[in-house]
Amino acid sequence: MKVFISFTLGLSFFFGLSQNARPVDFKEIVEMFPNVRDLAISPNGNELFFSAQNVLKDRSVLITLKKNNGSWENPKPASFSGVFHDMEPFFSKDGLRLYFVSNRPLDSNSKDTKDYDIWYVQRDNLNVNWSEPINLGAPVNSDSNEFYPSLADNNNMYFTREDPDQKTRDDLYFSLYINGSYHNPVKLPETINSDGYDYNAFIAPDESYIIYGSYQREDSFGSGDMYIRFKKENTWTPAQHLDTPVNSKKLDYSPFVDYNTNTFFFTSERAVESAPTPDALDLDSVLKEFRKYSNGQSRLYQIELGEILNEH
Repeated sequence: MKVFISFTLGLSFFFGLSQNARPVDFKEIVEMFPNVRDLAISPNGNELFFSAQNVLKDRSVLITLKKNNGSWENPKPASFSGVFHDMEPFFSKDGLRLYFVSNRPLDSNSKDTKDYDIWYVQRDNLNVNWSEPINLGAPVNSDSNEFYPSLADNNNMYFTREDPDQKTRDDLYFSLYINGSYHNPVKLPETINSDGYDYNAFIAPDESYIIYGSYQREDSFGSGDMYIRFKKENTWTPAQHLDTPVNSKKLDYSPFVDYNTNTFFFTSERAVESAPTPDALDLDSVLKEFRKYSNGQSRLYQIELGEILNEH
């Protein structure tokens, strides 16, 4: 498909781009919350979920918005979120199922949290409410933590698992979807997983590329950066570091692509420093500096892939 080709070519030329990643178009909504991360937009482009977190990031609620006449309506907590630590949403291809991560108990009558699992809600059509959350269960979920589900068009699932039995830390796994069921997850090869933390994988709908986060590799700018690999004849190509304006000195993570607008979204904790002006320092200028979008808190950013292609 043309959009896949454009996206692949665009990311191939991320090196040395002059274009700046900018705040998302709904930045005023993002700024309502101390920290915002991991975005998911529905396949038809009319529904949006993101995780809103408190200052300490120990409380996380899924926030949802719907589009009306081309504009986003006021945000509200998802009907199934708010009590436990919920985050990392991802829509199914038909928009009738939403996967997310939660530490909620298996027993809906209990208030005791458990390890992080992948859950989902579903609906019969786009005009009805979501169901109560359903645990995806084994073999995807385990006694360890699972994070950041991402689905290809064939429903193969890619996700992060924290496995204490492995010498490495967080690793990327995938589970084949065959005859309506997920099979035992397989750890992605060492060409993708490193000795450190590898996390937050976004898989292309046709599984032709994967974008993911990795912490403190040799070519890192200083924290967690994002990388892309392409699949050639069932072999993953070497990692390409997503240079500026995507990666920064701070943590950059949670990649997502909206194919309706051909836009790449991600989360960053970057801070853009302003030049100090001691002679004009007053309370308003201090508050303006503290409240600016790129102030070190988790914020959502986007890049228009068409603009990237035009530079090359």
